[in-house]
Formats: sequence, structure tokens, C-alpha cells
Amino acid sequence: MTSQSQGIQQLLQAEKRAKDKLEEAKKRKGKRLKQAKEEAIAEIDHYRLQREKEFRNKQTNVMGSQGNLSAKIEEQTTETVRNLTSSYHKNMESIMKKLLSTICDINPEVHPNFRHAV
Repeated sequence: MTSQSQGIQQLLQAEKRAKDKLEEAKKRKGKRLKQAKEEAIAEIDHYRLQREKEFRNKQTNVMGSQGNLSAKIEEQTTETVRNLTSSYHKNMESIMKKLLSTICDINPEVHPNFRHAV
């Protein structure tokens, strides 16, 4: 009976050791999964920062060229306004004279379609 009791004790001890090893393996697996998750998050963050930096560089390049385009348009608009103002001042007096002469100098004439009643 003692040999059976020792055999049972050995089996129980072996079962306990197996259970302990299994628990230890589960803990290591959990740690590895947690570490892998943290590494993946760090890698994703690094990739995201890299892509955002590239995007900002491209955006700066595009916006910079749009800024130059804006300055050119502003310059052209200013030049056009300057030309129109100059033309206005240069031609204002002659146009006013023509307009006033057309309005004030009336030559009464009979319309060609008018027929005299005889």
C-alpha cells in the first residue's frame, strides 16, 4: 500500500509540476503577446509620423507654389487696375466732350420714311 501511496504521491507531484509549468508557459505567452503588441504599436506610430512628415512636406511644396501663384495674380491685378485708371484719366475729357456734343448738338431732320401728305 505504501508503494501505491508513493506512486499516487509521485503522480500528484508530477501533475502539480506540469500544472506549474503550464501556468508559467501561459504567463510567458501573455508577456510575449503584450510585448509584440507594444512593438507593433510603436512601429505603427513611427510609420504614421513618417507619413505625416512626408505629407506636410508635399503640402508645403504645393502650398508654396500656390502662394507664388497668388502673388503673381495679385501683381497682375494691380497692374491691370493701374492701366485702367491711367486710361480713364487720359481719355475722360475727350469722351465727355464727345458725349456732350452728341447730346447737345441736335440737328433736326425729317426721317426718311416720313411722307408728306399732299
